[in-house]
Amino acid sequence: MSQRIAALTAYFLRNLTFSLTGVIYVILGLAFWIIMFPPGQPTPEASYYILLLAAFGAAITFFAVLTISSRANQAANYPWIVRLPSRVEYLASVFLAATIYAFILQSLIALLALFRGPSLTVGLVVDILPIWISLNVLTAVLALHATDFVSSGWSRVYLFGLIAIFLFGQSLSSVSNNNSWLIIRLSALSRSLMGEGYYALVTPINNFSNWLQNDGASSLSKLFSLPFWPFHAITDAVIAGSFNMVQALAPAVLLLYATLLVMLAADLFATKDLDLTE
Repeated sequence: MSQRIAALTAYFLRNLTFSLTGVIYVILGLAFWIIMFPPGQPTPEASYYILLLAAFGAAITFFAVLTISSRANQAANYPWIVRLPSRVEYLASVFLAATIYAFILQSLIALLALFRGPSLTVGLVVDILPIWISLNVLTAVLALHATDFVSSGWSRVYLFGLIAIFLFGQSLSSVSNNNSWLIIRLSALSRSLMGEGYYALVTPINNFSNWLQNDGASSLSKLFSLPFWPFHAITDAVIAGSFNMVQALAPAVLLLYATLLVMLAADLFATKDLDLTE
């Protein structure tokens, strides 16, 4: 099994590296280095270095997954798929090839950015790898769910729709216009239901509206922001220059998210009807 996955991973990795798309990604990486880390200008802040390169790695990972997935979904690869004992091996190869390519490119840009860059302590160097790897892995899995290669039916709509709901929900306490708009809509709904005679629904709606006017929006915002705690913890720790015991768990939580999403992707890919492109 491991030999088949390694062979397929090498095939997809070589296919991307020596393609025009792979060259474009390298050029984009060099452009990112020149713009964000100008060789003639020193970069004193280690947090700037870590966070910007983390964002670059996540972006390249996302695009690499999209590229390799589109090529893996081509009918020319049909002989590979039918000879594998499990489709999951094929999916794992796509995932590994994209993450390896992105991490190599990210590491090369990181080395270039050290020219007149920040002085990194041993502690920061140890912290960098878990941050970058966990973010890249999670991004790769999300990118897989966004492709036709893995998605089945409305699966990606449900997943990214849920993420959008949580992103909107965590901003409830900070955007007063959202609160007032929601409260006005609830009041209008309450009046409409009262006019239709649905008195049993009016009281709970009014109670919910009153709760939002008091501490409800803040409580909802905290609830919706819980899944995004690892991202906030990593950002705060990098800016502060060190991780406390709780913040050190953030990369592990991101890998837990990725594991759950990988299991979902494997189940979708293993049970869906493949529609390979010509």
